[in-house]
Amino acid sequence: MGACCGDHNERFDGMSKDYRRRLWVVIAINAAMFLVEMTAGQIAQSQALKADALDFFGDSLTYGISLAVIGASLRVRSAAALAKGLSLLLMGAWVFSSTVYRVFVLGLPQAEVMGAIGFLALAANVASVALLVRYKDGDANVRSVWLCSRNDAIGNVAVMAAALGVWGTATAWPDLIVAAIMAALFLTSATQILGQGFREWRTGAVSA
Repeated sequence: MGACCGDHNERFDGMSKDYRRRLWVVIAINAAMFLVEMTAGQIAQSQALKADALDFFGDSLTYGISLAVIGASLRVRSAAALAKGLSLLLMGAWVFSSTVYRVFVLGLPQAEVMGAIGFLALAANVASVALLVRYKDGDANVRSVWLCSRNDAIGNVAVMAAALGVWGTATAWPDLIVAAIMAALFLTSATQILGQGFREWRTGAVSA
């Protein structure tokens, strides 16, 4: 899954003007792509596109919270990371439950729309990852930003694969399978963020 923080005693806490500027750019990219993908997902009746749009939305909130708590105490930053981890858990649960529901609903996703929007979203995600890759190691607050960016890039490759599968099989199963995989990715990332956030929360409590 990558993006390990390493064994550094002092983790990057976001106190960098360059980091803040990059976050603002990435927030704009993710907010725009949330609107594009959610609209396209509704038009194409694609659960994978909707799941990926939610990932964009979650990233926008994550980056905004991350900006707000930069420079705050370790307990405040770890609390923000915990909140973001819980939001990822909720998104993963929503995507999983809606995917299960979709299995019993007729309707074939439009592979052409899925592929076109997936390619556009992939370009946006590659740009975001390129902007943030040098800051992938850090405290729970910084790490949550990197994990969300990485999830987007992986998610859009998966959406394009789902589009190819829907086109090739003329069934909705590839779309549903990819949506389920993305739900698992949300839950895995949430577990990582929550684990590190709890450890830093305890460290902050001891320091206080």
